[in-house]
Amino acid sequence: MKSLFPDHIDLTAKVMDFQLQRQNIVSTNLANINTPGYKARTLEFEKDLQAALGLSETGAVARTHPDHFPLAFAADSAEASVTKSLTPRVVQGVDNVDLDKEMAAMAKNNLLYNTLATVMQKSLSGLKQTIADGGK
Repeated sequence: MKSLFPDHIDLTAKVMDFQLQRQNIVSTNLANINTPGYKARTLEFEKDLQAALGLSETGAVARTHPDHFPLAFAADSAEASVTKSLTPRVVQGVDNVDLDKEMAAMAKNNLLYNTLATVMQKSLSGLKQTIADGGK
């Protein structure tokens, strides 16, 4: 069935959800920077997302025959996993959270999220224009 929305809307929304979860985890790491024994956590979803999209590690579509089309993305099949670092730095009196590393992760995540938000905005601007013109 034909949809009003572009095909990539579900994928973009799912990735934005994952980026939001990653931002929350980085914020938690920063909030616990002075907590003794706290182990920094990360959110990794890129490999699971590639698998859900049927992409190889290099990003190329994995096809068994040149005439085959790639499968459509199923947003429900992609998941993210939270991991804890199990190898703490061996420095007396210092916790496991590295301020510079967390701030860099937060900045990168912010850029990615804002880029996806811009993609969503541009994707829906045509629909918005159609609705506005249809009311005249």
